[in-house]
Amino acid sequence: MSQRVYISDCEGPISKNDNAFELSSKLIPNGDKFFSVISKYDDVQADVIERSGYKAGDTLKLILPFFKSYGATDEMMEEFSSKNILLVPGADETLKNISEIMPSFIVSTSYEHYIRSLCKKIDFPFENTYSTRLRIDDYEITKNEKDRLRKIVEEVIGMPMIEIPESNLLRDFTSVDKSNIIRLDKIFWEEIPQMKIGRVLEEVNPVGGYEKANAVQDIVKRLNSSLDNVIYVGDSITDVPAFRLVGDGGGLTVSFNGNNYAVREAEIGATSQNAAFLEFIAQLFQQGSKEEVIKSLNIFPDKVLVLNSENRKEFAEYSSKFRKTVRGESIGELG
Repeated sequence: MSQRVYISDCEGPISKNDNAFELSSKLIPNGDKFFSVISKYDDVQADVIERSGYKAGDTLKLILPFFKSYGATDEMMEEFSSKNILLVPGADETLKNISEIMPSFIVSTSYEHYIRSLCKKIDFPFENTYSTRLRIDDYEITKNEKDRLRKIVEEVIGMPMIEIPESNLLRDFTSVDKSNIIRLDKIFWEEIPQMKIGRVLEEVNPVGGYEKANAVQDIVKRLNSSLDNVIYVGDSITDVPAFRLVGDGGGLTVSFNGNNYAVREAEIGATSQNAAFLEFIAQLFQQGSKEEVIKSLNIFPDKVLVLNSENRKEFAEYSSKFRKTVRGESIGELG
């Protein structure tokens, strides 16, 4: 049997943070509301409209002009990240133990400032991580742009939260939501690109969506392995393409305290306040086939499920609620 490979998202399976949300809350007045609106817009672009060239997690580049307008620097982002890391109980020990039995990697949409800080905290090799590369100090912004962007922040904060209909079809959105989506389109794809700071939207490439799948492919290539040897753990919309890639390739996919997007795609759904369960799954996968892992999980009645068409919807509702008890209501709501 070839060597297994463990690949995990960071925020969710390893830490309770949403670093970009927390940075937004620190830098921007009412930044929590601002980030939440943009995050929901991100869900619409990635999963409803499927905008060409857009991927889940591109929120992390959309918010950068606003971060810059409120004085964000690389030093500030790294210092803030290092002081505010909140680990899922057992996550550091779990990742350490798994790393001893198989090569382990973190694939995260988070900014590299946060992932570098987390690696230092848990003594994990930074070279075994993929994250959003950013040097925000390299981007210039004019005073007029700062003023304009701050006015846009006030406008966005005044928008009601976009509600995605169950049909997931744009035609079924409310007229208010459609209007606000059109307005956000204009802001991000017409107004900001004309600004000097607009260069950041062209050059920063968040590791979300298909970039997470690309990272998985790169890891497999680096190790001269194959997708059927991969166990991938995720919890959000940014993990969907990686889930599909690994699942289609015969690997094992696990939603850990996942939202609806994650549960929709994963083979195994797990909910827990402690990350230690992931070590148990990794050990099973190391010792046997994927089918044997799935069979072994039948001993868990509630918090772990082998997902299928009959239980997926109900478990998605349960897992979405449970994740809020682990990560907090505001972060738990994010896609």
